[in-house]
Amino acid sequence: MKLIRYGMPGREKPGLVDVDGVLRDLSGVTPHLDLPSLGLAGLQRLRRVKPESLPRVRGTPRLGVPFTGISKLVAIGLNYSDHAAESGMRVPTEPIVFMKATTCITGPNDPIELPPGSLKTDWEVELGVVIGKTAKRVSEAQALDHVAGYCVVNDVSERHWQAERGGTWDKGKGFDSFGPIGPWLVTRDEVPDPQVLSMWLDVNGASRQRGNTATMVFSVARIISYVSECMTLLPGDVIATGTPPGVGLGMKPVPQFLKVGDVVSLGIEGLGAQRQVVVPG
Repeated sequence: MKLIRYGMPGREKPGLVDVDGVLRDLSGVTPHLDLPSLGLAGLQRLRRVKPESLPRVRGTPRLGVPFTGISKLVAIGLNYSDHAAESGMRVPTEPIVFMKATTCITGPNDPIELPPGSLKTDWEVELGVVIGKTAKRVSEAQALDHVAGYCVVNDVSERHWQAERGGTWDKGKGFDSFGPIGPWLVTRDEVPDPQVLSMWLDVNGASRQRGNTATMVFSVARIISYVSECMTLLPGDVIATGTPPGVGLGMKPVPQFLKVGDVVSLGIEGLGAQRQVVVPG
């Protein structure tokens, strides 16, 4: 299934995208797409719904985050060796774990707000893993059994705050609007292997990132298992699993960063696409 929420902020309705790409209204079946209450069992019930029986949504409504109940947005740094190289950093021997503030989460096409005085706001297309069942110290072999589905994440990052203002990465990663998620939650049954997905990102129509999850340093299963040793993962939690090369920081001979008016477009094979316009924060 491709699950979606649509409508103005705070008034989104649940929806489903059928095999023909038509948006259908799910509000007659469930009032919310809330993974803490739906979980894997609830998603299984939704799979029995016949999409053609649902009302068709007219027009092109705003898309929100495709599900609610995100208690944590966990992210993994330097999880592609070629991205580590362009950043001038070593390939990690264990996953680098940091957090993005939940207040940074926005819909997939909502604007990116450039923080006042920003010097180095950058882009990062990432595979998002959505937890569907509580995971606490799970084995790598069992890790994918705890996944509800997958989504596109743009791990927007202010590099000056991330690396040059002291302390942790979190400061440069958690500004408002720095966590677009969506357009869809694609359930696990539609993504049999998360390690074969192509991914891309353009800025103002120019190619910037091209990659594939096959080149991850640590696989999705390894990441879930590792993170679940550090913290309990709850239904609805999201893990952003790292970005391939092509970020602004790594551009030669001069790094390039986002400015007001820029348009960022990105997507992952089978998971849909996002588009954001950069506006003043």
